[in-house]
Amino acid sequence: MPDTTPAPSTVLPALPALSAQAERLIELGVHETAGLSADEIRTFAVKAEAGTEGQGGLLAVHPDRAPASALAPLLRRDGKPGFVVVDMPDVDDFTPCALELPDAPLYVVTGIDRGDHMANWSPDEALPALTKEDRTPLVLTEGVHWVLQQPEALERNLCFMTIGSRLRKPNGTLDARTPAIWISNGTGRDGRERRNAPKVGWCWWNNRHTWLGFASATGRRG
Repeated sequence: MPDTTPAPSTVLPALPALSAQAERLIELGVHETAGLSADEIRTFAVKAEAGTEGQGGLLAVHPDRAPASALAPLLRRDGKPGFVVVDMPDVDDFTPCALELPDAPLYVVTGIDRGDHMANWSPDEALPALTKEDRTPLVLTEGVHWVLQQPEALERNLCFMTIGSRLRKPNGTLDARTPAIWISNGTGRDGRERRNAPKVGWCWWNNRHTWLGFASATGRRG
């Protein structure tokens, strides 16, 4: 079992208001990718804001409308765009597993945590711990949305996995790869020009990584 001593964690500021998040998505053209009008996103954000009772949350577009392959290049760090690793051409086939997303094009994710205290745990070890805490892991697109709205959620040595997304093989078994979002070192096939860029990649289900926590949430509502 991993060391369960809590790791040092940076306290992140509150997410922007949902109405501000809506404007950010519109600015990036996410509404067009999702087949939504700017007014639809604004209207949803206003109504959702009224129902949060001051708790806030993350405005997310359902992955069926805005897949990870379309969102990742919108990420920015040090002026460099985000990217998906070359050996993950099937990134959009990683779909929600063991959790249900709201049946709506837009929804709000509440109680997001980066899971720094689970750094150096494997996904296999982290998932039951999250379940015991009544939390569900983020899916990949939710993680990308989070970094789009709050770039400081991604820090050197404090990045995160999104194990709510898994790839199911034709025979029904789950692929051992699990998606994560971290910062490229510009090595290997990433290319030196991508050093410090936000990166969507994958890790093995049973492997541990000291720089990766497990992003999770307390709830979702459409």
